[in-house]
Amino acid sequence: MSMNHIRPWRNIERRKSRQIMVGNVPVGGDAPIAVQTMTNTDSGDVKATLKQVLAAAEAGADIVRISAPDVAATTALREITKESPVPIVADIHFHYKRAIEAAEAGAACLRINPGNIGDDTRVKEVIKAAKDHGCSIRIGVNAGSLEKHLLDKYGEPCPDAMVESGLDHIKILQDNDFHNFKISVKASDVFMSAAAYQQLADATDAPIHLGITEAGGFVSGTIKSAIGLGQLLWMGIGDTIRVSLSADPVEEVKVGFEILKSLGLRHRGVNIISCPSCARQGFDVIKTVETLEKRLEHIKTPMSLSIIGCVVNGPGEALMTDVGFTGGGAGSGMVYLAGKQSHKLSNDQMVDHIVEQVELKAAQIDAIAAEETA
Repeated sequence: MSMNHIRPWRNIERRKSRQIMVGNVPVGGDAPIAVQTMTNTDSGDVKATLKQVLAAAEAGADIVRISAPDVAATTALREITKESPVPIVADIHFHYKRAIEAAEAGAACLRINPGNIGDDTRVKEVIKAAKDHGCSIRIGVNAGSLEKHLLDKYGEPCPDAMVESGLDHIKILQDNDFHNFKISVKASDVFMSAAAYQQLADATDAPIHLGITEAGGFVSGTIKSAIGLGQLLWMGIGDTIRVSLSADPVEEVKVGFEILKSLGLRHRGVNIISCPSCARQGFDVIKTVETLEKRLEHIKTPMSLSIIGCVVNGPGEALMTDVGFTGGGAGSGMVYLAGKQSHKLSNDQMVDHIVEQVELKAAQIDAIAAEETA
């Protein structure tokens, strides 16, 4: 629950869900909303796939999914899971044996559509493998691959069909005494996804994995995901998310965290508050922010930085941030620390000095947190 007693209009009351474990990552209940991505390498290429996994983990991914379409992929999975710093989800589609092999190879979760695996005997074998190896399962319903009988019943993919599919699959697992599962109902249509997830949230207490599937390229996909996932998260729905982009998996992680940070649901790294720039700017805001984003990628400590081009909004924004810089005249501006004016600084020294101040503040925050923990 994200609660702010001073500013109650910022409060988000999360939907109450059961908590499951995906490896060592809790999902659901009062656990932080987990951020996921998926590799796009040849899954049989251990070196390339592991490189992507490590990059995603460094960017903040809590969980990484890897497609496991063949024996080469599930064989490689055994080595990847040993080296991965985060739990690995094996993405399984039609072949039930790949799910069993993935469980044996150390996958923390199997992403499956139980209705596509085969008859009850095969489903039971997959569930047994998940139980034997401590795997969770994600039921992955997708508007683009709904069962024929549901398409016949509803005429086209729609929220009702997606939710019915999901509940049918939940019943399969529960009938086999398996309860360590989460569920998603994804569509590329924002309206359909949002409606389906709202219905699903009312119909089950299972943890929910959010996503707008096949959202598009970096810009369009980010916007669609921010709209679709943002409104659901604002309503308190969602226990883990993946932003699906035709882009580097690291970018998916970054966008996912930015969506959560904007709603106050997760905090990681520097939250830069900056103006769009205009003729009043006392320095090149756009270039400065672009440089600072790269220079501050190594900071994992949650903190805020304001970079504002002029004194119209700059001082007010700086009051609310850990470090701030507001443009002035004659090639200099004002540095703010903890919301208060601190000292003037020339524009040509600005970037290096701000990086230094952010690093000092991050060290202070980390030291206080360590003291409190001790």
